[in-house]
Amino acid sequence: MIRTRIFSSRKLFSSAAWQIRAALWGGAVLVGVVAILFAEMADGANHVFAAIVHHYPLAALVLSPLGLMAITWLTRHYFQGAEGSGIPQTLAALDPRTKGEIQNRILSVRVAVGKILMATLGLLSGASIGREGPTVHIGAAIMYSLGRWVKYPPHYLQRALILSGGAAGIAAAFNTPLAGVVFAIEEISRSFEENTSGVMLTGVIFAGMTALILAGNYTYFGSTDILFTYGTDWIAIPVCGVAGGLLGGLFSQILISGSRKLVPFYRAHPVWLAGLCGLAVAVIGLASGNLTYGTGYAEAQQIISEGQQIAPAYPFLKMLATIASYLSGIPGGIFAPSLAAGAGLGADLATLMPGISATAIIILGMAAYFTGVVQTPITAFVIVMEMTDNQEMLLPLMATAFIANGVSRLVCPTPIYRALATAFLEVTTPKVKKEAPLPVDFHPDLEEESGTEPEQRHTSRQD
Repeated sequence: MIRTRIFSSRKLFSSAAWQIRAALWGGAVLVGVVAILFAEMADGANHVFAAIVHHYPLAALVLSPLGLMAITWLTRHYFQGAEGSGIPQTLAALDPRTKGEIQNRILSVRVAVGKILMATLGLLSGASIGREGPTVHIGAAIMYSLGRWVKYPPHYLQRALILSGGAAGIAAAFNTPLAGVVFAIEEISRSFEENTSGVMLTGVIFAGMTALILAGNYTYFGSTDILFTYGTDWIAIPVCGVAGGLLGGLFSQILISGSRKLVPFYRAHPVWLAGLCGLAVAVIGLASGNLTYGTGYAEAQQIISEGQQIAPAYPFLKMLATIASYLSGIPGGIFAPSLAAGAGLGADLATLMPGISATAIIILGMAAYFTGVVQTPITAFVIVMEMTDNQEMLLPLMATAFIANGVSRLVCPTPIYRALATAFLEVTTPKVKKEAPLPVDFHPDLEEESGTEPEQRHTSRQD
């Protein structure tokens, strides 16, 4: 016991240990700075495109297809591996089969830079994408790359730094430190590991403090003052839970199934596929009155904080625009668009229950739909609670999220990020069990680098 304590104190005060800690803290601060810069770039791109289509609505029919085509070409030629949300790549990087060269490629600085630039261009083209998923990938890449440079111990590189970077990315992107920790445990890690928790919490704290200093103490959707009585108002919980779970699960299943079916066309004509998806984004945007472009942050904030009425078709059109944007293969996430679609769904449901606080139903609808999409109920109610600065809604949010999660799994049995990560692994780390199904996130360039042909690909199931 005494020898253990002496060893622990030596480890605590050793110069090598402090060098590692300093690098970890500095990396977390860097994640916070990059997240805020990315947020500013994304907001600027959103505003520029909104201003263009406000004066020239038909311009979207040119800007969106050409923009998505250009992004796809640039990504394939200069930023391979930056496609999609980024959370599946982060999950794949945690898999034991991705050690070495593949892990280095997934979490490279080049991919992180490409993620920022290409996602910003996507928003400048009107794509219905978010920056939060890419920020998770960027945070993980920064921390992992820093660990390689400082020569961290192997176990830090394998899990702790990746978890820390991903959690820090969520915390800084939404200004929701608790949600960053919960998301890392519930989705990225799927288990709470004592030997990585300290590193993860440190990353969240320093990244969150940096974002707080640079962007101020704000709540993502502002503060809400809701009166939710414990009586007849509770009928809204199962209604929102079932509706949000069904619609969110349907959204995820369409993304998974649609991506698989589009693989042959993506292999042959990736740029043209992006152009067709861009045209779909523009047509949907015109049909919605320019409401479905971009992250959806402004629309959700208007619905929640300002009580602004929105077209009943908005949540469905936003869902379609996000599907078209994601299937194009450009870098971009689904977090913010899902929250916006959920707010629209809640606004629709509020008209069916006039005796209950409309704002309360909107928040419940947002949590329910978000849960239905990502199937992480704890993250959903925590992130919505933090973003709206309303602790009084905690119990209704919890109940709604868990109902939505159960309903969503009936429609989409495999959580979307796990399905995408498994498909990504099937491409990058082939095994010899059985013939593989078509991957969801297929990247031809990664397959060519692995040196195997499609007919030689085998699956390795990840549960």
